[in-house]
Amino acid sequence: MKPLNTTKKLAPNPTDAPKYPTEINSISGDKITLGDPKVTRALVALMNQHAVIGGAAAHWGGPAAFAEIMSALHGYMFKHSTTWYEKYNFVNDAGHAENGIYALRANLGFDNLTFDDLKKFRSIESKLTGHGEAHLNPEGVFISNGPLGSGLPQAQGLAMADKLIGNERTTICVVSDGASMEGEAKESFAAIPGLYKKGKLNPFLLIISDNNTKLSGRIDQDSFSMSPTFESLEELGWDYKYIENGHDLQAIYQELEKSIAKLESSPDKPIALVFKTVKGFGVNSTEQAASGGHGYPLKPYDSALNQFINEIFNGSTPEEFSNWANEILSNKPQEESNSNEIKKEKVQVGFSQALNELAKEGLPVVSISADLQGSTGVAGFQKENNKNYIDIGVAESNMISSAIGMAKQGLIPIVDTFAQFGITKGNLPIIMASLSQGPIIGLFSHTGFQDAADGASHQATTYFSALSSIPNVDIISCSCSKEAYELMKQTVRSYANLVESGKTPNSTIFFYGRETFLPEHSNQTYDWNKAQVLRQGSEGVIVATGPTVEIALEAANELEKQGRDVTVINNIFVNRPDTETIGEQLNKNNGKLITIEDHQILCGMGSMLSHSLSTKGYNFVIKSLGNNGKFGQSAYKANHLYALHKFDATSVIEAFKTIS
Repeated sequence: MKPLNTTKKLAPNPTDAPKYPTEINSISGDKITLGDPKVTRALVALMNQHAVIGGAAAHWGGPAAFAEIMSALHGYMFKHSTTWYEKYNFVNDAGHAENGIYALRANLGFDNLTFDDLKKFRSIESKLTGHGEAHLNPEGVFISNGPLGSGLPQAQGLAMADKLIGNERTTICVVSDGASMEGEAKESFAAIPGLYKKGKLNPFLLIISDNNTKLSGRIDQDSFSMSPTFESLEELGWDYKYIENGHDLQAIYQELEKSIAKLESSPDKPIALVFKTVKGFGVNSTEQAASGGHGYPLKPYDSALNQFINEIFNGSTPEEFSNWANEILSNKPQEESNSNEIKKEKVQVGFSQALNELAKEGLPVVSISADLQGSTGVAGFQKENNKNYIDIGVAESNMISSAIGMAKQGLIPIVDTFAQFGITKGNLPIIMASLSQGPIIGLFSHTGFQDAADGASHQATTYFSALSSIPNVDIISCSCSKEAYELMKQTVRSYANLVESGKTPNSTIFFYGRETFLPEHSNQTYDWNKAQVLRQGSEGVIVATGPTVEIALEAANELEKQGRDVTVINNIFVNRPDTETIGEQLNKNNGKLITIEDHQILCGMGSMLSHSLSTKGYNFVIKSLGNNGKFGQSAYKANHLYALHKFDATSVIEAFKTIS
């Protein structure tokens, strides 16, 4: 079969030796030069420090666990090919380890990456995004990663295509044990050997890092052991091997030598290598931590930075790294205190407070999580109600479908995850919740560009449109913790009352941001299905929702300084818009409407609102601000992306001045 003439943009093999090399022996005894894994870890620690100074989150534990595996694998691919991507497909399905790949490749000089390039990691100025993204970094990323478990089936597709085309190419996919919990990954665990046996795939090497750790803690303690899953690979048809020391660089390299040579001699099975690794390897405190230092354990300008780097190098830190760390610490700004500033907090706080009170009332509230409870805010409930929750593992579809069963048995199930995973992997289960009359309550955080640093794969920009048209689903967009608290209490109590009276409640999905916000806004009320008029004006109406409410208020305050008077409305109930309140305000404000949302403009809050207003006969002119058909990218903070996509306060002011 002749494929279309596509152009690969991947960078070629590096031509020079690593800046910081280490040597091992091949099976034949030849000296092999590889990138030093200790250098990878130190670079990750330093580049992460730049990211957290900028205001972003970052990952340490995953790349630390993968450092030897990635060093050996890259060294092998580059040594055994003239043009590596013609001989190998490489797919990283361990998205949290991507910064370790950037660090390794900077050491190797791949794609002309330098150590200085790493200093912009996760910033809006860099192609080195939180997770590997092909649309921004095609020189280094062939398959975008981020949603765990999705890279493996895409790698399966690469191997299937190579077989059809007739390419002599081996596909290598690297997966974490957490990603192995996803349904997509488990489907490929079965499909790859099955299709391989039928002659439908090219040679395939699966590499799994088994560190028994996910974001919230140890997999076997929080959820269930993954050992039976890995052991089942052999029964499924893989040539399976478990390697006890996943940090022995020479042993890893030699294992890769044997496996790839075996694959290239046309065996009858794909090969699966599972390496026992330690998350956070190289620093004792993160090795021992329950989460393996999943995030980055150091604060901005942390005085422990030199000690951290020195431990990685076993007390022999190269001068370049010491100087780099000292340069960071010497630039620490003077702390400024403002006692009059209102302290901001996460929206998440309100949910856990409400759920704890509801549980004390005796309501059968049960939390089902998919590893992200520390980020979504439900961890506070789980801590106080440790018998009323289950961590299902990294498996969002399974989480929501399980919750449907719990609802059918008379419990009130609360599910939680990032919005991007809730609307994608949870979409069909949410439809089934309505069809099965087993309603759920969802806490879906990190909406839109609020998950700034993780990049496009984690940024849900279609969350309203994905769920709003599903029958019997209410969409609530929260702007502050007080709102979360009040509306969660109303939701659960209403759910219980309806069930007790023989009726079926709607599913309710709460969407909210990641960053901190004012705990409450002036003039807020919490009547169900009612919009909030936060600021009364006469010259135009700005309707905002979720994280953009503060943007709208900031714009209105600036316009007031310029002698202009606008109304600001918080449209909370996105797919049940309060057209009566908003329509009345339009009549008082010359029919001028600006909508602002951290969502795609197409099929977003503004689209639903304007359609509803039009069908009810209101006359108005509108300008809608939001994401105009683009993917996002990494940035230190969401407001960097709001400005780039022109729905920050400055853009709202401009829209108001030009609307006619």
